[in-house]
Amino acid sequence: AAAAHGQVVGADAGARQHGLVYSQFMGGLIKAGIEIDRRVLSELAISEPEAFKALCEQAKGALKKAA
Repeated sequence: AAAAHGQVVGADAGARQHGLVYSQFMGGLIKAGIEIDRRVLSELAISEPEAFKALCEQAKGALKKAA
């Protein structure tokens, strides 16, 4: 459970840097049809910030379309 919590914290911190809370980020990814493991998201947020930023932009775009 602690590892899963760490994964959410990493992805949440990354999402917040791009103006999204974790639930918006995850919801936006789902709406965009992007399925990705939380562990991978956390790793991307830390080691591949540009790739994570692209995912945040995809999530934002999907949320705007759904609104």
